[in-house]
Amino acid sequence: MPVRTRNLLLPLLITATLAAVGCTTLRFGSPFDLEHFKSAVRQGVTTQSEVESWLGPPVGVGHATDSSGRHFVEWTYYYGGGTLPGLQDASIRILQIKFDQHGVVRAYSWSENL
Repeated sequence: MPVRTRNLLLPLLITATLAAVGCTTLRFGSPFDLEHFKSAVRQGVTTQSEVESWLGPPVGVGHATDSSGRHFVEWTYYYGGGTLPGLQDASIRILQIKFDQHGVVRAYSWSENL
């Protein structure tokens, strides 16, 4: 390819790439049914296997300790996204569930932007 053509092609490719990025939708996490979870969960009764059957496997797993020193396994579900660049239309939904040593739901919290 002649040098002149190559010099014209590079700016065109960069411009096309930037234009495409401007229209790109970014998604992360996995969709989950928060409303079903909130209506079905029963603290002290619902098990990890029930939660997984409703929502699928968690996106993250960690450990938490409350102020009295009790330890919990914590599952995290999140889903969100927006349009690049800027993500002005960004949205996110997060659910965190704490299970005791027997795999029973002891607490949960959720948040989402309005």
